[in-house]
Amino acid sequence: MNRFGIRANTAAAIGLAAVGALTLTACNGDDADAAKTPPPAASSQAPAAPATPTAAPASSAPAEGGYGGGETAKAGQTFKIGQPAQFPFASGSTKGTIALTITKIDEGQPADLESFKLGDKVKGMVPFYVRYSVKNTGSTDLSFASVGHIKGLLPDGTEAQDLMVIGKFEKCPSDSLPKGFTNGQTATGCAVALAPSASVKVTGGEYWGDPFTLGKGKALTWK
Repeated sequence: MNRFGIRANTAAAIGLAAVGALTLTACNGDDADAAKTPPPAASSQAPAAPATPTAAPASSAPAEGGYGGGETAKAGQTFKIGQPAQFPFASGSTKGTIALTITKIDEGQPADLESFKLGDKVKGMVPFYVRYSVKNTGSTDLSFASVGHIKGLLPDGTEAQDLMVIGKFEKCPSDSLPKGFTNGQTATGCAVALAPSASVKVTGGEYWGDPFTLGKGKALTWK
């Protein structure tokens, strides 16, 4: 089995366990609002955007608080954390244009994972919260679309293990885009990345949703 296959199976197993834990939490009312939210469109997860439109190439300095010239981000392009990347976006049948920004990466505590009851599956791991913003820079209403497919990156450029959370996790909230997400609207999201030990940090992030994919030179990265 190749390396990606092993990672995918591990992520799925962790995701299922996390779902069970959060379903129990929902019984206590933590997920009351989730039931009122229409389901996300069929293909992505949830996530990210900038405060202005357009993406600057990795080689150029990011414009202060904005985009570096209106270019569309290309596969393999690298951005600084806090710098937006603009690209055509698709989530199921919903299509438009967004500007995505990984804004910061916060280190959590191993104890943050205890409520998921994952046991040895996350033993020794440390959660990092990859926070991002999404801005609608196109003309399509992206209400309830999902901007997932965000992973953390370790210092050597390899992907950190991700934790798929279904339900509410206040330390790293991630929902589909809100109703009325039209041009100029912004939203924030968060993805959980697991460092293998306390001595390793998650220092970057990547987006590999449509029109990009996993793999060096195929995703957008932030460092």
